[in-house]
Amino acid sequence: MASEQFMLPCLNKSLFGFECMGCGLQRSFWMLFSGDFVGAFYMYPAIYSLILLFVVVIVNHFKSFKYSNIIIISLTILTVLIMVGNYILKLLNY
Repeated sequence: MASEQFMLPCLNKSLFGFECMGCGLQRSFWMLFSGDFVGAFYMYPAIYSLILLFVVVIVNHFKSFKYSNIIIISLTILTVLIMVGNYILKLLNY
C-alpha cells in the first residue's frame, strides 16, 4: 500500500514490541474507504461499532432523540468489549 507511508506508527509497538488496543485502526479505516469491508473487520473488529457510536453521538448532538443515552452507553460498552476481547486474543496468539 502506497498510503501506508503516511500512517502514524504505533508508539507502543515501537517501544515495547507488542501491539496496543488501537493497533490496526488506521489501516482498518483505510481498508474501509478502499471498499474492503471484510478486511477492515479482520484488521480491527471494533471498527463498525465505533463508527456507529460516532454517528449516534453526532446525530444526538444536533437532534436529541428518545433513549439516546441508553443507546450511546450500550454502544460504548459493546465497543470497549470488542476492543478488549480482540486485544486479549492478539496477546494470546502473539
